[in-house]
Amino acid sequence: MTEIEPHDARALAESLRQVYDAVAQRITEDNARSPLVAKVTEHLGCPLSDVVVVEEKYRLYEHVALQTGADRYLRAHTPDARWFGVVGGERRWESVINMLLGAMRDGSRLLGLPDYGTAPVDHDATIEVLQLGMVATYAPDGTPVILGISDREDFSKLCLMTVIAADRAAAGAVRDEVDRLKREHDPFRGKVLSFGFSEHRENELLTFLPRPELTQDEVVLPTGRLEAIEEHVVGIAREARQLLEAGQHLRRGLLLYGPPGTGKTHTTRYLIGALKDHTAILMTGPAMRYVDYAVALARKLAPSVMVIEDVDLIAEDRSHHETSPLLFSLLDAMDGIAGDVDVTFVLTTNRVESLETALVQRPGRVDLAVEVPKPDADARERLIRLYARDRAIEADVAKVVAATDGVTASFVKELLRRVVLIALRAGERALTDDHFDSALQAMSGDAQALTRALLGGAPARQERTPTRLTPTC
Repeated sequence: MTEIEPHDARALAESLRQVYDAVAQRITEDNARSPLVAKVTEHLGCPLSDVVVVEEKYRLYEHVALQTGADRYLRAHTPDARWFGVVGGERRWESVINMLLGAMRDGSRLLGLPDYGTAPVDHDATIEVLQLGMVATYAPDGTPVILGISDREDFSKLCLMTVIAADRAAAGAVRDEVDRLKREHDPFRGKVLSFGFSEHRENELLTFLPRPELTQDEVVLPTGRLEAIEEHVVGIAREARQLLEAGQHLRRGLLLYGPPGTGKTHTTRYLIGALKDHTAILMTGPAMRYVDYAVALARKLAPSVMVIEDVDLIAEDRSHHETSPLLFSLLDAMDGIAGDVDVTFVLTTNRVESLETALVQRPGRVDLAVEVPKPDADARERLIRLYARDRAIEADVAKVVAATDGVTASFVKELLRRVVLIALRAGERALTDDHFDSALQAMSGDAQALTRALLGGAPARQERTPTRLTPTC
């Protein structure tokens, strides 16, 4: 075989390159006339090589709000616009502009229908959101643009708004207006949200919960304490506008402390129910790592109340433990809320003595601390009658109160459930001494020591034989 000369090899390579370029150019020109590329470029009035792309990234839990903002924008500027999508390629891993460039380069993406998913807007309601879609619309000044929404299945867990136009200012104006509408009409505003998990529908980090409905009579605290709590939290909210006009701040912090099972969580539920127009954000356990996001959300969705339960878990005393980064995040986030923003922080703890001094003493973080103690005799009687619900009590309530000295509200609630169960099994409606006696005997045995501890009852070694409510002869 004759060896090719170097100059001939170079000439052949150049010829092949020219052929390749010509073929690639022809393919690109043909693909530029594809329905997908043509739909975009004909609306914009320029080829893809001349467009400007503006993107805004959001966390997945903001997807619903982004969809709301985009829908409102379209209603104002192009009410008859229809979303379209892309078929082919690794769509859920690529940006919108890369899909369009891929369609022009190799024809691997085709014009199709948009992809939709569902996302919650409350504990019992969902809406459709775009997982991938584009729409032809116009900027406020009339410049044609393409608006796109997509979510990413990669590690970033983001949703993206993409605006494509021939003019950067027009693209930026659309992005800014959609974002403004997103914030102004955020469907999360006024809802009860939890950073964590439950049986309700989830939106990545967020879970929607029903708003509690409790009356003052259902919250049993020592005289005057609920009134003080309500005045600090609800009272300021009711007079927010007048307070601002008088030059006063709205941000406030409430610390509820006391043994487990005494009603701290119950009290926070009452406050959430009383603040019906407030966004409520609940945090506990592993969700504490998202405290920065939660505080930012509380600020954005104000008026709001943010409940952080068992705050001692992230605010251990420095003399015994290493400083917790989460504590600094919490303190910084609380301090970062402007005084004129109506945000209430409600913190609960079972171990107030272990809290950081900075958390309970620094001005601007916590300005009211209220102890929620074990119920005294009067409170236990009120709890007994409360949890009996509509059942008549024919027992000697004073003896039941005496027999439950030192227990928590949780213990009394469980006691009444067992009493009612015993009555139901006996086919009797009224709650009698026999029913209470049986329930107390069952809950006071050695086998129930752990149950008593979990309900906040007195330690087994301190317990005495329960007072018998029925005569022995």
